[in-house]
Amino acid sequence: MIWTAWNDGIHRRSGAGYGFKVPAEDRDLYFRPDWHTVTVELQEGRGVLAVEVNVAKDSFWGAECRELIDEKIGRWLRGSGYAPWPRGAPPRFEVEAAGDRRFIVRRRLTQNKPLQRTGAARR
Repeated sequence: MIWTAWNDGIHRRSGAGYGFKVPAEDRDLYFRPDWHTVTVELQEGRGVLAVEVNVAKDSFWGAECRELIDEKIGRWLRGSGYAPWPRGAPPRFEVEAAGDRRFIVRRRLTQNKPLQRTGAARR
């Protein structure tokens, strides 16, 4: 599955306000509404940073949000050089469902370019 880095609009050095946006299809397929938390595993040097993230919130199960948010994810994104990113071009990551409420962020996908405005929108 593919998750996109997410930020609440304020790129804090503390890592607060960062997370991953999960596509609704992946949420519905790999997550369960009765779970309170999931563990997101992030590669850190030769080790793994395991981050427990709250999913027992209406916003995660609603139509719009679906973010897994934690300042440890933000510190990892910033410390790995993935954040802050250019406006409209958050990094995307390949993620594996590893069972027992665990998800492993495997790798960053090819760098994407910022969204471009076209035609009349440029004027």
